[in-house]
Amino acid sequence: MEETLTGIPGPRDRTVKLPNGIVLDVPKSWRLLPPGDTGLTRRVKASGPTWTVQEKKGRRTFSRGVYADGSTIERIRKELELERSTETYAKRQASSRVRRDAKQSAYVEDFQAAIVSFLNFDSRYHTLGVKLAKAVSDHATPIGSGTVARTERIPIERRAESAVIAWLRHQTTSYDHLTIPRIAGMRREVRRMLAEESRKLLDSYRRGLSINADRCPLQKALHAKKTESVTHTTRSPAPSKRNTKPS
Repeated sequence: MEETLTGIPGPRDRTVKLPNGIVLDVPKSWRLLPPGDTGLTRRVKASGPTWTVQEKKGRRTFSRGVYADGSTIERIRKELELERSTETYAKRQASSRVRRDAKQSAYVEDFQAAIVSFLNFDSRYHTLGVKLAKAVSDHATPIGSGTVARTERIPIERRAESAVIAWLRHQTTSYDHLTIPRIAGMRREVRRMLAEESRKLLDSYRRGLSINADRCPLQKALHAKKTESVTHTTRSPAPSKRNTKPS
C-alpha cells in the first residue's frame, strides 16, 4: 500500500477515486478524519499511510478529510489532548496569536496603502479614496476570506487592483443579479466589460472631475456600507429567550 494518496470521493461509500480513474475501497480498519484540526491531521499523515480526499467546486478545492488507520487517529488524538492541556502549550498558543495578530494588522495596513496608491485619486477626492480603500480591505483581508488579497502568488499591487475591481463589480454594478448564459467565456467577458466600467469610474476621480454624488454608484455604495455599519453597531441586543419565573 502506498504511503500517501490523494483522490476525490468515489462512487460508493468508503471509496476513493484517484486521478487516473482507479477506484479504491477504503481498508476496513480505517476511519475518515474530518478537516478542521490541522495539527492532528499533520501528525496523522506523518504516522503512516493516509488517503486524502478532496473535492473541487468551481475554482476552489475543498478537503473532505483524510482516511487513516482508526487506532492511529485515536492514539494521536489522545496525545494531542494531553499536550494541549498543559500550561506550556497554552502560553505557546497565546504567543502565536499575538504574532499572528501583529502580522495581520501590518498586512491590512500595507494592503490599504497599496489600494490608495492604485486609486491615485485627485486631492479633492483623497478622503473618498481612503474610505474606499478601507471598505475594500475590510472585505478582502480577513484570514480565511478566500479573496485575491489572501494570495501571495502575485505582488501586493496587483492584489490591491484586483480587490478593488472585484469590490466595485459586486457593489456598484448589477453583476450579482445578472442571468449569464452558460456559454464558454461568457462570464469572463461580462466581468471584463464591467471592469472597464469600473476603471472609467475610477479615472473620473483620478482626474478630479466634478461628480454628482447622488448619481455616482461608488459614493452610493460607500454610503450604504456606512449606514449598514452604523445600524449594526447601534442595534439593540436581542432579548434573552431564557424562561424565567415571575417573582
